[in-house]
Amino acid sequence: FHWPPLESNPEIFTSYMHRIGMSQDWAIGEVFGFDEELLQFLPQPVLGVIVAMERLRKEEDRELGSEENNGIVPYYMKQTGTLDNACGIIACLHAALNNAGEVDLLQESILQKFQEAVKESSPADRATLLENAQEFKDQHKSFAAQGQSNSADTQSDVKHHFVAFVINQNKQLVELDGTKKGPHVIAEGCEDVLRGSIAEIQRRLAAGEISDSLNMMTLNRAQ
Repeated sequence: FHWPPLESNPEIFTSYMHRIGMSQDWAIGEVFGFDEELLQFLPQPVLGVIVAMERLRKEEDRELGSEENNGIVPYYMKQTGTLDNACGIIACLHAALNNAGEVDLLQESILQKFQEAVKESSPADRATLLENAQEFKDQHKSFAAQGQSNSADTQSDVKHHFVAFVINQNKQLVELDGTKKGPHVIAEGCEDVLRGSIAEIQRRLAAGEISDSLNMMTLNRAQ
């Protein structure tokens, strides 16, 4: 693997994001279930949702979204073959960099320098810049080596794909996934990224688009 898969573990994701420069005021949390009682325990506010899912209709899924939507969020990037299993960190970038007004980045950190470098770049060029960001890649490999379940030896062993959900300034719930054609608008008039994302995941489960082997995490204020 060029970019090995990350375990869907909020502690690993939080440590990774803090190491590369996300403010300690924010963390990656875990959604343990969709019941309202469980959701009320999550730290607030939730700015973005990251889902690791097993897509059952991969080719159809990749046709979703549109290049014309690239401008509806401040930050969108593609995922290339070289960024083979970087979808976990790409989902984190999509969640954090589309909430840049809230989520501070440490000056001169890997993440802050990357954000600065790609500010005016196209989604494809952002992917190329990440491919060539050696310092970033080294950190990725060190965090990919952590966790209990990372036993994938070949690409066919990798079953799950990470995507992010955010709300843009037009109150649209948007799915950000570098393997799609572009940002994918899920719903209009959305005020709650967490419950909006859960409704979409429940729809996909019912429609047979994804398996029930999934994990949902949140970008939220640290406790």
